[in-house]
Amino acid sequence: MTSTPGTVCPHCGRPDAHAPFRLLSRHTTATGHTEWARCGCGSLQVRVVDDGGARVVSRGRPAPGPVPAGTGV
Repeated sequence: MTSTPGTVCPHCGRPDAHAPFRLLSRHTTATGHTEWARCGCGSLQVRVVDDGGARVVSRGRPAPGPVPAGTGV
């Protein structure tokens, strides 16, 4: 997974703050929470949500082959 300074998915161009994405898990932290989500294209994202808002801090590539079921695409 890599750090991503942009606000759109580099694999499909969807804005990070908009659907479709599927929330996989949420974990409370001292300053907010961390979310693991899957973009509509299938790439895995780690999002940090705190007083500053939500931002993707790391993401993986989509798996080769068809888009995973249930991702909204």
